[in-house]
Amino acid sequence: MKPTTHLLILSSFILLSCNSGSGSAETDSTEEINTVIEETRQLRHVVLFEFTETSTTEDIERIEEAFAALPSQIDVIRDFEWGINNSPEGLDQGFTHCFIVTFDSEEGRDIYLPHPAHQAFVEILSPHLEDVLVVDYWAR
Repeated sequence: MKPTTHLLILSSFILLSCNSGSGSAETDSTEEINTVIEETRQLRHVVLFEFTETSTTEDIERIEEAFAALPSQIDVIRDFEWGINNSPEGLDQGFTHCFIVTFDSEEGRDIYLPHPAHQAFVEILSPHLEDVLVVDYWAR
């Protein structure tokens, strides 16, 4: 046999012996990956507002500023972003503002909801709120 043939057979044997067995190494790796994914997932709290017709631009700006201040007041908030609808589809059903608050866990959200700073924000918001839609989900 040629030396390259011996090398090929030896390489194949090594590969096969490394891959034989119960597969527990593969299972362990998969479990480790799933654990990392679980630990890095984030809970998104999406809030859509429709304001009353009597709400002024100043009222709405005060609400925007109050909501945007919450991350500096509530340490379980991991991320925060917001924007004003600009979809051309006309399917907004009157909702103009979207806010996304991100948490590491449901426990974080459970701390946020009754938090005094959040409740103070709700007091500012309530007189100007026509409708609200809230959706929470785990980001994938």
